[in-house]
Parts: sequence; structure tokens; C-alpha cells
Amino acid sequence: MPAVSRADWGWKRESPDGDGPMWYALRRLSESRAAMVALTILLVLVAAGIAAPFIAPYDPLEMGTGGSLAAPDAAHLFGTDLFGRDVLSRTLHGARVSLALGFAAVAISSISGVSLGLLAGYYWGVVETVIMRSMDMLLAFPGVFLALIVVALLGPGMGNAVLAVSISAIPTYARTVRGCVLSAKGNLYVDAARAVGCRDRRIMVRHIFPNVVAPVIVLATLGVAWAILNICALSFLGLGSQPPTPEWGTMVFEGRGYLRQAWWATTFPGLAIMLTVMSVNRLGDGLRDALDPRLEM
Repeated sequence: MPAVSRADWGWKRESPDGDGPMWYALRRLSESRAAMVALTILLVLVAAGIAAPFIAPYDPLEMGTGGSLAAPDAAHLFGTDLFGRDVLSRTLHGARVSLALGFAAVAISSISGVSLGLLAGYYWGVVETVIMRSMDMLLAFPGVFLALIVVALLGPGMGNAVLAVSISAIPTYARTVRGCVLSAKGNLYVDAARAVGCRDRRIMVRHIFPNVVAPVIVLATLGVAWAILNICALSFLGLGSQPPTPEWGTMVFEGRGYLRQAWWATTFPGLAIMLTVMSVNRLGDGLRDALDPRLEM
């Protein structure tokens, strides 16, 4: 991703209509119909996950609520799985697990990557060399493969899956932030801050960090989709959440052997994964366009 300056992203600049930079970006985002549809779908999924204990018709772990692999009907809108558990209830509760794990992974990777990128971009010499060569080593492995290695070393489980996905995403944030910092370091306001005696930490946080915010927001938004997809993949392989936890990847794994006679056991959690990933990706594209004034809506 090319380095961008504060003027390019417009965080300290008035919009053509006199709005503040944040309101201007939000207005540009609202003009994108596709981004608004994606945001609506994502909010519905998040709300469904939060309200799952209240709106789910059955306990997601309760067996025998219906017949084994019963087709969708009035009592079970999404049918039941092999153990007679309601697929709709498990899909709703799965939203709580999958979305929470995805957001947690992005939070860990973005905070770590931004911190390392700021340090590598601001300081020369040993600090930059150690950080960036470490990021290059991580980038030598494909993201999913690196996550598999971490989980294999730490053992299966939701926490280890989140940590594995987080580690594999850190280099992307670090390299992007480093590029932004290198561009911002040469600006006059940074030189002025040094001249008046500002400490390095204050310069990085108050004067350089605003250049990092917009690219990181876009990366983090797109990273949520990537994290959810990879966590579901790890769960599908048996390395993430473990049965009977209602998680989308685990549900797809449990129903994979009954696709011909019980398509609903995998179709509905699979559709939930697809809708989430597509919505987050489209929202990320809209945020990129809204936050970069050089791009036309």
C-alpha cells in the first residue's frame, strides 16, 4: 500500500462543503449504496448474535428438539442436525462466537502491527531492522499455513485459533504503518515538533499517528472478514472451537457428511459465513473510498 500523507487523507482539512473531516468521510460513505447495504446486513448479523439468547427458539446445545436431520418446517425453520439440535438456534448463537472471535483477532493484530510499524518507521538502525526482518519472516509463510503451524504448536481451541490468526495478520499492519510513518516523518510539522522539544512518543502519537488512522481502519475492516474466514477454516479442520460449541465452521464440519440427505445442516451456517465476509469486504471498499478524498465515489 503506498504511503499517504496527512493532506492526502484529509484528517486536518476541511471538506469542500465546510464539514469536518470525519463528517465528510461519513457523508461520502453514506452516498455508497452498496456500502450501506453491506453495513445493514452486517448490523443485522451482529444484532442477531447479540440477541441470540432471547430470539433463538431452542437451546443450541439441546439434543432431540426434533428428529435427527429433520428437514426445515414450521417448528424448525432451518431444520435439525444429526443430534436433533435446531440449526437456526445454533446459527444465531454461532454469530456470537464467530463474530466475536473475528473482532478479537483483528484487535490483537492491529494493535500489535500498528505499534511495531510506528517504531520501525520512526527509528532507524537496529530497531527497524529487527522488526521488519521479523515481519519478512512471517510473510514468508502463507497466512493460513502460518496459523496452522501456530495452532499445531499451541493446541486446538478458540483462544489459540484467535492468536494464530492474529499473528499471521500482524505483518500487513506493520508494513503499511511503516510506509505511512516514513512519509510523514519528513513533513514540516514533525520537524517543528522536534524543534520545540517534543519527545519521540508524543511526536509519534500526536503528529504521526493521524496519518495511520485511515489506512488502518480500512485494513482492520477487511481484516475482520479474513479473520472470520480463517477462524472458521481452523474450526472446520478441528483446530478451532470444539463441539458442541455452536460455531459456523464447526457446524459446516459436522454436517459435511450429510450433504445429500440434509443439505440444510451445512447450507445455512455456510450462507452466514458468506454473507458476513461479503458484507465486511464491501464495507471495507466503501470506507477506503470515503476516507481517501483522491478517489471518486
